[in-house]
Amino acid sequence: MRELVLDTETTGFEPAEGHRIVEIGMVELVNLMPTGRTFHQYINPERDMPKEAFEVHGLGDEFLRDKPVFAEIVDAFLEFLGDARLVIHNATFDMKFINAELEWVRRPVLPFERAFDTLTLARKKFPGSPASLDALCRRFAIDNSARTKHGALLDSEILAEVYLELLGGQQPDFALSTVPLGQGARAGQDAPLPRREIPLPPKLTEAERAAHAAFVASLGENTIWRKYRGA
Repeated sequence: MRELVLDTETTGFEPAEGHRIVEIGMVELVNLMPTGRTFHQYINPERDMPKEAFEVHGLGDEFLRDKPVFAEIVDAFLEFLGDARLVIHNATFDMKFINAELEWVRRPVLPFERAFDTLTLARKKFPGSPASLDALCRRFAIDNSARTKHGALLDSEILAEVYLELLGGQQPDFALSTVPLGQGARAGQDAPLPRREIPLPPKLTEAERAAHAAFVASLGENTIWRKYRGA
């Protein structure tokens, strides 16, 4: 399965208010493995950069003045996009900007169903906890020290790591398999991911293990936990 982890930087929050995309970054994954292929483009928004947006990403009018406009890069963008699924953190934001830009150059918009929202997944997995990209990096011990400002390609690379952790830290076989992609499964289906030969170390501390054991002991002899452990 081909996926593209995508991020954009913009001049503001609403394309309906005249705000535009100024940077697009994408990282390609095939069967959950980074391929090394990326797409990165700065874009001239054909308008001024608000101070609030500049403070987020640091992309100013002078830097963007000689960059191509969206109409000049749309073909390269769509070619790289292909039919891949998009992985986006807060997909509603990026998709509305991408589709606005496509509409302005009279190209078909992308169906929202093509986007997988990692923000929604993070909120489901960790209800009540912060779900920003920085917060998830802290949770999964992912190094984001280079992220002094937002940047579309850097954020896509970081999000790719976060995405894999949100899926349970699963990794395929690092392309060491001798079976070509697409074999071993029926057409239109993804091949099953192999299990890790060496399981990941548990994150449960000894103190937590002891507290759980004490709790189970307090439930009595007929608790389902005792039956489960005996099985």
